[in-house]
Amino acid sequence: MFRFPTAMLRGAAMTRTAASVARSTRSFTSTGSARSGSTQLASSAPISWGAQRLLVAAVGAAGVASAWVYSSEPAECQVHEEKFKRFWPRKILILFGKPGAGKGTQGPKIEELLELPQLSTGDMLRAAVTAGTPVGKQAKEVMARGDLVSDEIVFGIIKERIAHDDCKLGFILDGMPRTLAQAEMLDALLREDGERVTNVIEFDVPDQILEDRIVGRWIHKKSGRSYHVKNNPPKSLKPGKKPTKENMKDDQTGEPLIQRPDDTPEALVKRLSAYHKETEPILKHYAAHNIVKRVDANQSMDRVWEDILKALEC
Repeated sequence: MFRFPTAMLRGAAMTRTAASVARSTRSFTSTGSARSGSTQLASSAPISWGAQRLLVAAVGAAGVASAWVYSSEPAECQVHEEKFKRFWPRKILILFGKPGAGKGTQGPKIEELLELPQLSTGDMLRAAVTAGTPVGKQAKEVMARGDLVSDEIVFGIIKERIAHDDCKLGFILDGMPRTLAQAEMLDALLREDGERVTNVIEFDVPDQILEDRIVGRWIHKKSGRSYHVKNNPPKSLKPGKKPTKENMKDDQTGEPLIQRPDDTPEALVKRLSAYHKETEPILKHYAAHNIVKRVDANQSMDRVWEDILKALEC
């Protein structure tokens, strides 16, 4: 059996393409999976590795971000999976956006769609320190002195993290790199394994409308899920009620939401200045490789999501 999981960018197109391959080989029947967004192709008889490659290539052309090939024999399954992981390039996606542009809202949806881990430097740093890895110990010593963690240590932690099994097919970086120098360090790190950043998405919102988004934003600290009292309120906030710590709860866990201390009009001015000065040169750097897609985040969340899907297809 060949199974292509939910991590796909154009499900309908994939189904059409896979069905076409199935008809041409006359060996498969397309079946819908109970798992949303996934497609399975069942075979009543073994097929050649060449036919398998044709099927993988066809689905890949339809925009699949990751896929696993399964056969009826466990050993054969493992061989095909390892070949896929070895020869299919990892999808390495970076998300950029001004404060309040919507990364916190759309990022987890992209992570779920692609079935790739979304990595943030803060989370990776804390995990490395807790795990007591060699680089984590270095970071702990630096932080104990009250110093800032150097880029070298940060990228050492990134190198450790992206070697984990859940990153074999790719990963998503959230707001990292933050400077052009860090972008060049990331490029150098990926080149060690013959890789590169494959996609960059910028959530674009005009500066002048961001203040309303910022001051109304509440965040679930553990997951990074973002809410807004007007545009995306949690279910716990009833219509007409003023947001408080008691009635602002995460939809999935029921845990309290928080407001970031720098989500103020005064702090926003400084953060936007830093974004224009430090982040925009990074976008120009990657635009030279024709991998940057700009999404208009100043529209409804449904329309933003549609534009994200189009950006990921390219």
